[in-house]
Amino acid sequence: MTVGLVVVGCGGHGREIVTIARAADEAAGRRLWRLLGVVDDRPSEENLKRLQRLDVPYLGGVAWLRDAPPEVHHVIGIGDPRVRRTVGRRIDGYATPAASLVHPDATIGPDARYGPGFVAFAGARVTTNVTMGRHVHLNQNSTVGHDSTLADYVSVNPLAAVSGECVLAEGVLIGTTAAVLQGLRVGRDSIVGAGACVVRDVPDEVVVKGVPAR
Repeated sequence: MTVGLVVVGCGGHGREIVTIARAADEAAGRRLWRLLGVVDDRPSEENLKRLQRLDVPYLGGVAWLRDAPPEVHHVIGIGDPRVRRTVGRRIDGYATPAASLVHPDATIGPDARYGPGFVAFAGARVTTNVTMGRHVHLNQNSTVGHDSTLADYVSVNPLAAVSGECVLAEGVLIGTTAAVLQGLRVGRDSIVGAGACVVRDVPDEVVVKGVPAR
């Protein structure tokens, strides 16, 4: 069955998600997703041109989803977890279901669980007994170790490593090449800066950076 799909956001993150849907189709040898286009409330002229080069229609603002047919799904192509959450809650009011996309070059353990809106980019690796919530994004070549829990709207940026038995609360951002060591917790809406190494629990709503992360 082919599912109608709309990507929310025509910035770089959203356009990368367009390529994930196309890669999934190619790997399956059939059309899994009928890409209808992209919605964005304030697209830049440059991003609209980039979208056009991908041969993807711009449909209008996010409110386009309000009147979408019930068979149409959406995926939020916004990298910032807090902005993604704001947009996600708005779309929840439209009752448009969220799709989950896994790049064929990603590895998701057979017992891993994830919620609607989950996206795994190329090279993402999830091992065993991992639980991930709604609208979690695992970027290129990121890793999530055994028995970890990622709450809703978490982002793990490229080349970041989340060790086993970690807990990432809602809205957490793990920056590019950062590492979270075994068994640690990162609090709600906190940011781990690029290249940081987390060696102790991180409280809610803080930014930590450096080695060790402070």
